[in-house]
Amino acid sequence: MLVADRLIKDFGPHRAVDGVSFTLERGEVLGFLGPNGAGKTTTMRMLAGGLEPDGGKAMIGGHDCVADRLEAQARLGYLPEGAPAYPSMTPRSFVEFGLRARGFSGAAMKRACDLALERARLEGFASQPIGTLSKGYKRRAALAAAIAHDPPVLILDEPTDGLDPNQKDGVRALIREMAPEKAIIISTHILEEVPAVCSRAIIIARGKLLFDGTPNELAKSGPGGGVENAFRAMTMADNPVEAAS
Repeated sequence: MLVADRLIKDFGPHRAVDGVSFTLERGEVLGFLGPNGAGKTTTMRMLAGGLEPDGGKAMIGGHDCVADRLEAQARLGYLPEGAPAYPSMTPRSFVEFGLRARGFSGAAMKRACDLALERARLEGFASQPIGTLSKGYKRRAALAAAIAHDPPVLILDEPTDGLDPNQKDGVRALIREMAPEKAIIISTHILEEVPAVCSRAIIIARGKLLFDGTPNELAKSGPGGGVENAFRAMTMADNPVEAAS
């Protein structure tokens, strides 16, 4: 469903992503982990077709994310970093805006919008301007827009950032509900989400892929066990200055 093939991205002299490769199949939920500045968001932007790679290629559903961008994006739901949304719109009008751009109209658009708002648990706030909502509800409005057209691939950048514990549980439950029919990437700093919702985990640091395996394999790879210990050991080993401090 999704292919990252030796992706490279440079910003001036800085190489943000350095030869990252992996594939993702339907039914997999991939936890995309790494410290700040590791290259996670840059990689996801290339996969979403919002940033062209300087080397390698990205594909969604067999379509090149640069050469066949619109076909690739038609199969993708993308929640960007920070969950941007138009503050003057309501969650309902924001979701409808995205659906209309994808060719939905009439009863089909209403059904898709209602289901997305229900899944994101936004029914009680559907008619309130997004600019007046809390950070958590703004993020849920952007999440509803990302899933409304029922895409087979989802890329979610920090989907639970800013949510309270109950809201986090709700988003995790939604991801588990959608997982059998979709290929899903979740970027997160919340390491407890890896064993909670992910069937697979990738760690990158300084633009390079350091680990690709199951959450159990990740937990076993760290000193003393545990996802947190494994993550810390891998990312610090890639940064000698931090490891020595």
